[in-house]
Amino acid sequence: MSRKRISLRQELPLLVWLVVVWGALWRDFSPGNLLFGALIAVVVARLFYLPPVELGGRFNVLRAVPFALMFLAKVVVASFQVLYLAAAKGPKVVSAVIAVPLRSHSDLLVTATGHVTALIPGSLVVEVDRSTSTLYVHGINVRNADDAAQLRKDVRDTEAGLIRIMGTKAELSALNQEVGA
Repeated sequence: MSRKRISLRQELPLLVWLVVVWGALWRDFSPGNLLFGALIAVVVARLFYLPPVELGGRFNVLRAVPFALMFLAKVVVASFQVLYLAAAKGPKVVSAVIAVPLRSHSDLLVTATGHVTALIPGSLVVEVDRSTSTLYVHGINVRNADDAAQLRKDVRDTEAGLIRIMGTKAELSALNQEVGA
C-alpha cells in the first residue's frame, strides 16, 4: 500500500521545524549543521509516515494575546489550588478521569487543546481518541458530577479559544452558531 504524496507546501512547516529542532539539539546553528539537519529532515519525512499538519490558514493575534494571558492566570491559580490541596488534604483528594468530546477533528487543534490542558496544574490528558476527537482528562479534586461538568466545560472553553485563534473558517462559524444558539 503506497502512501499519498504530500506536497512540499504542506510538508515545509514540518521540515523547517525539524531543522530548528536539529540546530537546538546540537546547539549549533551554523549553515553546515543546518544543511545537514535539512538533509536528515527530508530523509525522516520520506521514510517515516508523519501525518501532515493541516493548517487552517488563519491566525488571530488579537485573540491569541488575551488567550495567553488567561492561560498564564489559570496556571498561577491552579498552582496555588494544587499547593493547597496537597498541603491541606493530602491523600484524601478525590480525582477522576473525564471524557471530553471536542468540536474539532483537526489534529492540530486536538493536540493544542490537549497540551494547553495538560500544562495547567491539576489536570492531565491520559488518552486521546483521535477517531472521535475525545480527550480523556484526569482532573484533581473532582468530587461530583458538577465538578466533572466544570472540568469538561474548562477543556471545551480552551478548545473554543484555540478555534478562535487558529481554527478554520468552518470551525469558527460552527462555534459561533453554537455559542449564539
